[in-house]
Amino acid sequence: MSRTTQRECGTTGRRGPEKEHPAAWSAYGKLVRLFRERAGLTQQALAEAIDYSLEQVASVEQGRRPAKSAFTEAAERVLKASGALRVLQEDVDRAKLPLFFQDFASLEAEAVSRFSYDPMLVPGLLQTEAYVRALLEAHFPPLEEEAIEQHLTARLARQSLLTRKNPCVVFSFILEEGALQRMVGGRAVMREQLARLRDCTRMRNVEIQVMPTKHAAHSGLNGQMVLLETVERRQFVSIEAQGIVNIRSDRNEVSEFCLQYGMLRSQALNTEESARFIERLAGEL
Repeated sequence: MSRTTQRECGTTGRRGPEKEHPAAWSAYGKLVRLFRERAGLTQQALAEAIDYSLEQVASVEQGRRPAKSAFTEAAERVLKASGALRVLQEDVDRAKLPLFFQDFASLEAEAVSRFSYDPMLVPGLLQTEAYVRALLEAHFPPLEEEAIEQHLTARLARQSLLTRKNPCVVFSFILEEGALQRMVGGRAVMREQLARLRDCTRMRNVEIQVMPTKHAAHSGLNGQMVLLETVERRQFVSIEAQGIVNIRSDRNEVSEFCLQYGMLRSQALNTEESARFIERLAGEL
């Protein structure tokens, strides 16, 4: 599939330098400043009231640093913001994600079902903090420490989708056996990661299947895919490779990928076999 071809509702995002701070951070910061000044507080006074440093408050107000949920809840209470800051938290968190990934994250947040095939790595929604950190620290060119922390926080925040209640999201994950055997971060990190996967297999809205390497050729070898269906029953397929995300909504295209995914599910180990396989791998580390 061409990287630049655009069809109905098709978008292609490319990893970029991402030097500028996101507009969501700036908007949030301006709102904090407005409420602070209305309350008659200096930045120092607000910092003391919410137990943050003056530098942290100034950075948030200037849009140079994203507010975490703990900051938002404390500021809501002290500034009596009536939910105005809280309602922006999701946008602030999403803006921490790499720019090329944000369109997909917006669709993912509206999903009622999410089916994915991941040939190389454990998918982000199932990753442990240590696994995420190991991946980010391996990035090249190297990321600055601040960028690592921002991407780490954002990726972990996405995982709330697993336990969202209204509406509940149905998940299917197909992971290649090789993705589970890749020693990301070392043995201790992978032991924790496999334990996380084992716990997720027990969630009622999550199915995890392992594609064994013995299936030398199958319909997923062209690469990773994610199938999404939103509350409005709109369907999308997202494909990511080397920092390029291609999102398609053409019905014929999506239908082809759905058929392909159905074949992958039939070829992979079933959920019970997969859980035992993950348990065995964990025991070998």
